[in-house]
Amino acid sequence: MTAHQPFSQQVLAELLAFDEQPSLSLYMPTHRTFPERSQDPIRYKNLVRELQTQLENQHPGLDCTPLLEPFHALVDDQDFWNSNRDGIAVFGARDYFKVIAVNQRLPQCAFANSHPYLKPLLRLVQSTERYQVLCLTRNEVWLYEGSCEQLEKVELAEQVPRNQNEALGDDLTSGDQQGFPNGFSRSSERGDPMMHESAGGGKQDEINLDRERFFRAVDKAILQYHSQPSGLPMIVVALPENQAVFRAVSHNPNVLAQGIEGDPSRLGLEELRVQCSKLMAHSHADRVVDSLNRYGVAVGQGRALDNLANIAKAAWESRVALLLVEAERQVPGQLDPDKGRLIIDETGDEQAPDVLDELILAVTRQGGEVIVVPPEHVMPTDSGAAAVCRF
Repeated sequence: MTAHQPFSQQVLAELLAFDEQPSLSLYMPTHRTFPERSQDPIRYKNLVRELQTQLENQHPGLDCTPLLEPFHALVDDQDFWNSNRDGIAVFGARDYFKVIAVNQRLPQCAFANSHPYLKPLLRLVQSTERYQVLCLTRNEVWLYEGSCEQLEKVELAEQVPRNQNEALGDDLTSGDQQGFPNGFSRSSERGDPMMHESAGGGKQDEINLDRERFFRAVDKAILQYHSQPSGLPMIVVALPENQAVFRAVSHNPNVLAQGIEGDPSRLGLEELRVQCSKLMAHSHADRVVDSLNRYGVAVGQGRALDNLANIAKAAWESRVALLLVEAERQVPGQLDPDKGRLIIDETGDEQAPDVLDELILAVTRQGGEVIVVPPEHVMPTDSGAAAVCRF
């Protein structure tokens, strides 16, 4: 059976590496239940036929068999078609074949080009980005990693202290102190801890200082051994008061401004995943709005571009810091890779390359940021793209 793979930054890096060679990209919605599921292999086979026709037209003397063989093999893989989710993206190139399965609907299309067609996938990654979840109590820490589809517990690096004893050792305040070691007063009538420090002064101050030092040690180790290697955004799950203390001492730029307030030890894994997914969706919506605002500011500063030809030239010159692309728009044509010149295709060919996708590739390869703007947001230009220049 052909294995599904999740989309990741590693997969994106692999796809970006393919350039100036025949590359095949196929997207289609799939179905989880019968009888709709039984039609998926037929639709897929028709799309593969489209790929073959495009390849033969673009490269008349090329032996297409090695490129198409893994695509054809998938047609008869019944186990694969019985285990699908809501959509697949399939990519092929010389000595490369990858199937990405997602829990969202994808457009139905097939493109043969000199590079992979990435716009539908980039739009998807903005809403299915992987993230890490840091769970904190006053004396414990644990970590998850996942996406909107699933969460899995991560084995902490040995350098990360699991509790205050590991972090503070002999400096930990003695356990026979007076007061309330959790930093709260007695329970309220509902059984919830009161949200204020008890006692104040003396031992309680030492207990609070232990928590602060523990959180500093956790933050430093998590940043060095988990956040920096992964580059993933991080959601903090902790009681409100612990959230405040951790954020006050944290130097981790990957920590999201909004966390989940509650006792992580009382959250089931599925409940945690649902809450994290909602938070990530809000975060991505905020990111789109922030990017549109950045473009508005750049207009006033004279660093904004709305003309496709000018954006193409700026992308070729590595001057684009931020590219906004309209999700539902296609502009037939391509970029001259040697001069950055825009070549619009006016033949009406439905299989012509998409200029917007080529801009995405050019800007991404030059280290710029790309935001695919979904239909619920209004694009600030009529061209299908907008750019903020570095200078």
